[in-house]
Amino acid sequence: MLDDDLPPVEMPITGELDLHTFHPRDLGSLLPDYLAECQKRGILSVRVIHGKGTGALREGVHRLLPKLPMVESWTWPAAERFGGWGATWVRVKAIQSS
Repeated sequence: MLDDDLPPVEMPITGELDLHTFHPRDLGSLLPDYLAECQKRGILSVRVIHGKGTGALREGVHRLLPKLPMVESWTWPAAERFGGWGATWVRVKAIQSS
């Protein structure tokens, strides 16, 4: 069965996105969708856990973050107790009420 044939996976929106089970190719839709949902829910501080490994996930995350309109800023590495080199903190812009 191809990945495209699998049903969508429902992910809890908690302000912590663990990417260990994903491939770098999944980031293009996963990361913007997750951060947009955090923004809608008022979750403005998100820890993205990409692991230390080969760096492919980290590099993909860091390449994508500057392109996302909902991202205010990001910090890597996270403090050691929050994953150090294996995690990035993302600050999401608050939705401005009209």
